[in-house]
Amino acid sequence: MFTKPLFLIGILIATLQLCPQVASAQQAGSIGLRSDNIDQVLKAMTTAEKCSLLVGDAAIGAAVPNVAGYTHAIPRLGIPQTVLSDGPAGVRISPTRQGSSQTFYCTGFPVGTLTASSWDPTLVEEMTRAMGSEALEYGVDVLLAPGMNIHRNPLCGRNFEYFSEDPLLSGRIAAAYVRGVQSQGVGCSVKHFAANNQETNRLENDARVSERALREIYLKNFEIAVKEGHPWTVMSSYNKLNGEYTQQNHRLLTTILRNEWGFGGLVMTDWGCKDSTAKAVKAGNDLLMPGNQRERDRLLAAVESGALTQAHLDQVVHRVLEYIVKTPHYRKYPYSNRPDLQTHAQVARRAAAESIVLLRNEKETLPLNGGENVALYGISSVDFFGVGTGSGFVHTSHVANMQEALEATGFKLDQDLTNYYRHLYALQLDKERMEASAIDKRHRPEPEVTVKAIERQAQANDVAIIVLGRIAGEGADRVFHDDFQLTAPERELIQNVSMVYHKVGKRVVVVLNIVGVVETASWKELVDAIILPWAPGQEGAHAVADIIKGNVNPSGKLPMTFPVNYMDLPSATNFPYRWDMSGKKGERRGVDFTPYEEGIWVGYRHFITHDIAVSYPFGYGLSYTTFDYGQPKVKAGQDGFTATITVTNTGNVPGREVVQLYVSAPAGGLEKPHYELKAFAKTKTLMPGESDTLSMTVTAYDLASFNESTAAWETVAGTYALLFGASATDIRRTTHYKVKKAKAWPII
Repeated sequence: MFTKPLFLIGILIATLQLCPQVASAQQAGSIGLRSDNIDQVLKAMTTAEKCSLLVGDAAIGAAVPNVAGYTHAIPRLGIPQTVLSDGPAGVRISPTRQGSSQTFYCTGFPVGTLTASSWDPTLVEEMTRAMGSEALEYGVDVLLAPGMNIHRNPLCGRNFEYFSEDPLLSGRIAAAYVRGVQSQGVGCSVKHFAANNQETNRLENDARVSERALREIYLKNFEIAVKEGHPWTVMSSYNKLNGEYTQQNHRLLTTILRNEWGFGGLVMTDWGCKDSTAKAVKAGNDLLMPGNQRERDRLLAAVESGALTQAHLDQVVHRVLEYIVKTPHYRKYPYSNRPDLQTHAQVARRAAAESIVLLRNEKETLPLNGGENVALYGISSVDFFGVGTGSGFVHTSHVANMQEALEATGFKLDQDLTNYYRHLYALQLDKERMEASAIDKRHRPEPEVTVKAIERQAQANDVAIIVLGRIAGEGADRVFHDDFQLTAPERELIQNVSMVYHKVGKRVVVVLNIVGVVETASWKELVDAIILPWAPGQEGAHAVADIIKGNVNPSGKLPMTFPVNYMDLPSATNFPYRWDMSGKKGERRGVDFTPYEEGIWVGYRHFITHDIAVSYPFGYGLSYTTFDYGQPKVKAGQDGFTATITVTNTGNVPGREVVQLYVSAPAGGLEKPHYELKAFAKTKTLMPGESDTLSMTVTAYDLASFNESTAAWETVAGTYALLFGASATDIRRTTHYKVKKAKAWPII
């Protein structure tokens, strides 16, 4: 028992002892996050709050439902939840919401491969400004895009999301993409960093890549995007790289990305973290997505055990807070949920039309005059693919097909034929609904059209147009048979239509509505014209019709090589096939591990250097007009050179031309490709007889190759050949540039 005075003294002492903690709590409660008080907010956070901030959160209370993910909110410190959404071809959110009668459709823009086919960073930036505006008005803070992994092999299921086999083209297009989106006050997360070049066993596959190939091919495009685009975030990939998960690879995420390239933004994981959560954070992953309580518990335990220091934790939390204060949700932007979809649709249509590649045009088959009677063949004429599947899918209000697009452009379609395909398509949809089955991941079965029917149609119509389709997406790679190769019914359709129409002196056009390279060498000469729109977005069929009629002169160029045979690709022997999934786990070549034995010999570097014939070369694309290249001029600078070349439209219709600058290094030292793309530029629209002078700058560092023995980028002294081409095999002009003194850039 104690006396009253002693009791009061005890209360007084306890109160005095608690005063600092009470004051601290009161102070913390009054702090609101600002860009100029991040350090103060960081000091006010508990360790548990810090760990929670590094882990993504559920959609509880989210204003934007059904997106890819959310960050964690700490209301007492004024830290809001932020919203992250797929994807590369447009904002991917659910079109409907519980309790709302409004629809929330988004614009389906051209996929990455078609975007890169434009070879036009200005156009890409214009397109992605519209994409960024849409993200902003739908309450999205970060667009999980662009996807920019290298096209190592044409069977990668997500190649359509990516840009090119060449790191320079990929990097420049990605940088433009990022600049456009981020100009609207929302962020980009470039992905998937790095060497994520297949979908088969993508969560565990070990990409075994030499240091030189890694630096020159698989990291170079990310380096360009980071330095020229300044993305808010970078997404680490699922796979292993030379035995270590990329999301736990300190050398990749910190030494290279931050220290060498100067990246100052946020690094997040792809959706699904590995064990050793603390190791991922220590490696340089600031944000673990999509997040769960187990990861928070792991981080807290790591701090308590000393495995993760408070100093390191604070460093990472600081980067997350730096990201948050840039976001629309932090700014309390009053997003409307009503973006200008009508205007954005027109932007998507123009971007598609300016990017479509004309692969073949014998005897000026195209453009057509307009008003012709057209026999339109192929189930894909009605089931037209605007985008791919998975995270590359976009919920659009519609996707135009070739039937409606050609009719809208003034062509007269054979109604019996179009009704036939519409009827079969409806039956296929009914069957899928009844069987609860999904759309084939590659294409729908091509229905039969008899020779007798084709003969009747050839008499009644002026031209035949065949539409062939392919789709792919996240989680599965494409296959060789009936995918890379055409199916037997597709081949039969091409052969029969070409035979019959040519017999009566009429032309055949093929439209390739595909998400990846297909074999063309065996059948391309059967037809008169081939148009390649890839998956061109929701308005892409109208863009194809614009090309067919000549409303737009095609100016797209291939961002990858079309081989004659699949096995001509050096990666073919080290890429997974469905029949390779058997065998002891951990030892399956191409599945559990993938040796990148081809090294730097990817795409045109391989075909040009080793003199292997291709069906269509890198950089190839036809026009309805012709261009003359003037004599180039080279002006040396303190750090490289600037080359100028004048291009003149020597044809009869307006058009644009892409000039590709390839550089051949002097002999000696490292073995190098015969030549490599080092710069490119695209003319304005030139009227007949009009000229445009293009300027391209190449630095000494741009000329460097990576020397593994010295751990340095090196530009050797000597005379470099500068080759100005319309494609990798169509070199129009050549000049030279001399490097007087060798230069080296040692890595950290």
